[in-house]
Amino acid sequence: MTRVFSGIKPTGHLTLGNYLGAMRQWAAVDQHRAESLFCIVDLHALTVDHDPARVRRLSRQAATLLLAAGLDPRLCTVFVQSHVDEHARLSYLLECVATDGEMRRMIQYKEKAVRERRRGGSVRLSLLTYPVLMAADILAYGTDEVPVGDDQAQHVELARDLAVRFNQRYGHTFVVPRATLPTVAARVMNLQDPTSKMGKSDDTGPGIVYLLDEPDVVRKKVMRAVTDSGREVVYDRESRPGVANLLEILAACSGGDPGALGGAYTSYGALKKDTAEAVVEVLRPVRERHAELCADPGYVEGVLRDGAERARAVARPVVDDAYRAIGLLPAGAGAGAVLNAAR
Repeated sequence: MTRVFSGIKPTGHLTLGNYLGAMRQWAAVDQHRAESLFCIVDLHALTVDHDPARVRRLSRQAATLLLAAGLDPRLCTVFVQSHVDEHARLSYLLECVATDGEMRRMIQYKEKAVRERRRGGSVRLSLLTYPVLMAADILAYGTDEVPVGDDQAQHVELARDLAVRFNQRYGHTFVVPRATLPTVAARVMNLQDPTSKMGKSDDTGPGIVYLLDEPDVVRKKVMRAVTDSGREVVYDRESRPGVANLLEILAACSGGDPGALGGAYTSYGALKKDTAEAVVEVLRPVRERHAELCADPGYVEGVLRDGAERARAVARPVVDDAYRAIGLLPAGAGAGAVLNAAR
């Protein structure tokens, strides 16, 4: 059976972009067609300056929202990255296979390093090496497919490169994964800056619809979305990014086609109103289920505990094989085991 792995980073409150671009597909498609593992990758949140209490709070909120979005622990595995030691164990081995040049060419490292320096902060070493940890997240589970947005495709390519290189040098150990990109709303853009992704760690709150925003807040944000010069409602991502973003969001929420929807409107106001209502309705069941889960925190804790156990059972044999393949002595090995390993 195909194995799918994907993760979400608790660096901010989850957004409409997270839901339409990833979470909804995980719930509606991936958990039913494949052996699926979905992870709150909290170790990745430590690559920049952070508040420890906030990371814990956002990690729990992210897990609760994944369940509220429809992930079913009877069908898939939901867990927290730091609860499974194999991620960190494998990351170091892959650092011994990756190169400095590969790390410094990663686009997200370049962008985030510039932002950190502009803020007057120092760039942590983990920001440079975290793509290797991401590769470890993927390779530890024998992953076949990684559903990601197009901004993360480079990281999956790195995981592929490291898997191939490790297999060639030390013997076949890892499955070589492939990225799968969603076809609709792969990148929901910021409502106030439609040339930038709607990121959960972005500072421009008015341009971001959060999953837990109240309906009136959602409506206000969408109605204030930046549009383009001219009055014609046409789907053109290059010349009309603001309108195109609204049409893509409406299409993702209603199941329509952005180009066809554009021809149905004669004003930006009508498009914004329909988009706002569509977003409110799409998020309504998520918000309601989230409230139910928050009233039963023991259930979420149990899901994460059981998920970590299941994830560990999958990852440990793979990582143990990698340790042996690269030349590390098995723990507790006696003289006989050493001779057998040498043979």
